[in-house]
Amino acid sequence: MIVGTAGHIDHGKTLLLEALTGQQGDRRREERERGMTIDLGYLYAALEPGAELTGFIDVPGHERFTHNMLAGAQGIDRVLLVVAADDGVMPQTREHLAIVELLGIPRALVAITKSDRVESGRIEEVRAQISRLLAPGPFAGAPLMAVSSVTGEGIEGLRDALLEAQKDVLQRSTLGGFRLAIDRAFSVAGAGIVVTGTALSGAVTVGDTLLLGPQGKPVRVRGLHAQNQPAEQASAGQRVALNLSGERLNLQKIHRGQWLLAEWLHAPTQRLDVEMQLLPSEATAFAHFHPVHVHLGTQDVTGRVALLEGPSLAPGERMFAQLLLNTPVHAVKGDPLILRDQSAQRTLGGGRVLDPFAPSRHRRSPERLAQLQALVSTDSLEAVMPALLAHSDTGLDPQRLERQFNRPRDSWALPADVRLINTRQGPLLFSAERWEALKSPLLEHLARFHQLEPDQMGPDRDRLRRFTGTTLDRPTFISLLDELLASGALVSSGPWLHLPDHQVRLSVEDKALWQQLQPTFEQAGFNPPWVRDLGHDEAAVRLLLRKMARLGLLHQVVRDLFYTDAVLRQLAAMLMQLAGENPVIEVAAFRDAVGLGRKRSVQILEYFDRIGLTRRIGDRRQIRLDSALAQANE
Repeated sequence: MIVGTAGHIDHGKTLLLEALTGQQGDRRREERERGMTIDLGYLYAALEPGAELTGFIDVPGHERFTHNMLAGAQGIDRVLLVVAADDGVMPQTREHLAIVELLGIPRALVAITKSDRVESGRIEEVRAQISRLLAPGPFAGAPLMAVSSVTGEGIEGLRDALLEAQKDVLQRSTLGGFRLAIDRAFSVAGAGIVVTGTALSGAVTVGDTLLLGPQGKPVRVRGLHAQNQPAEQASAGQRVALNLSGERLNLQKIHRGQWLLAEWLHAPTQRLDVEMQLLPSEATAFAHFHPVHVHLGTQDVTGRVALLEGPSLAPGERMFAQLLLNTPVHAVKGDPLILRDQSAQRTLGGGRVLDPFAPSRHRRSPERLAQLQALVSTDSLEAVMPALLAHSDTGLDPQRLERQFNRPRDSWALPADVRLINTRQGPLLFSAERWEALKSPLLEHLARFHQLEPDQMGPDRDRLRRFTGTTLDRPTFISLLDELLASGALVSSGPWLHLPDHQVRLSVEDKALWQQLQPTFEQAGFNPPWVRDLGHDEAAVRLLLRKMARLGLLHQVVRDLFYTDAVLRQLAAMLMQLAGENPVIEVAAFRDAVGLGRKRSVQILEYFDRIGLTRRIGDRRQIRLDSALAQANE
């Protein structure tokens, strides 16, 4: 169990821990000189002989050091709220309480310190004051114990209450990847660099490789301590010290706020979708795009809050929001966070991470808000998956889901109607119904294209994607086309896509013009004329010849130079014959065989390269035996 203190400055937090553990806090010289806790203090003690060590995190109470308190409050199991009997509830009592409530710490114990300084009546007044403070929140009814760190009064009772609380601490799951938010980094003589923090998930073993910081620097775990004891393995819920080694590992570049992560979890982000709550104590509404300090793990970064459901958020209310951060962070779904004002002097509210990989577009769309609503309702990946897929036309990246939920894919139990679509950029998850629903609009758009452009065989893949206006990225769109082609709902003629019953037909005017041009092409043989030399309007001739090329009657070797299909097949046959005599075909040999100049011969060979008949090797060619044209000439 890890217990963290909370409370106003000079209410006796450090002295109380010393009475409980027999260990001195405030070990720093400046803390002893000033008589106040400045940074986090860490103590470990068995609450009874033979019991497992309990970790205590002592936090500063001064408002100037609330950022340090926030770093220590992450990951604790129980909060020990300390209120001095003489002062009663003070400003930092309220702020610290608000913070631990926002962080979702499940249980609290309250110690009324300095009971030896006041009359019993004053203690009852403070009890009533604290009870009223706790009544609206999750700690209503928490045990309140009057203690004196000087006389020892009530210390044993508090120790017994902590022992009882230890029985109720739930073991954190070790199924996910290891995550540790660093709160200290220092060097130990003879050992090297050591970092400490609370393990928030997973487990780590000596010899493991982890990634450090936003750059993802690989480090190896040389040794470790769990709950201040040497160990071979540490797991979620424990205070951990890790002795690290790595290439050019520099202590000056390791600091509080960085993360140590399992390799597959590393994915820095600067855009988070969260459910945000504004504290009821705020005097005014929170405005859209307001600048804030965000405390996540042990990290303190700045950014802005984009409200997703309205222009402002009233005190005490909740709303979906997107955090746009100035510094990369790490997060998974469910991570608590605290928001403080731009000057870092006042706690505004907090929330929980819903999606650490928030979209930059359509973030307020009904579909996206429906996904966020589903993410709020459950922490189970399997339970939320149908809703996420039902509101996604672009699919879900399984690797992102792994990182979002800290759940490796081999532990998933996906619903039966989920399809894994393999695209060229990796797999995507789709609802089977949603995937099938994407096909009909695509075919309808293609039918409309045929109506608008009846003289074209059809668009190529990229033109069709633009024409449909789909939100699918190119690799996913191509996977959808591939399924339609495989099913026969779509047909390709070379690069052109069309419906099975669609054919390009020459108009009466086209046929009349071709009747005039055809004799010229037949007489020209291997050396057809350029478009400009055919004696007709160039634009009309060019349009006709390109249309015939889409029909497969002509072949456009280079711009404005067309060969009839029969002549091109004759040239291919001659090339195959040359390949039979010598597998490697020289340009000169082909030139001599067809009786053309070198430039025209190269143009024809380059066309054969493009359509897959030949493979170019330097200035030579080889026949690709797997090409359709080669097989047709065998």
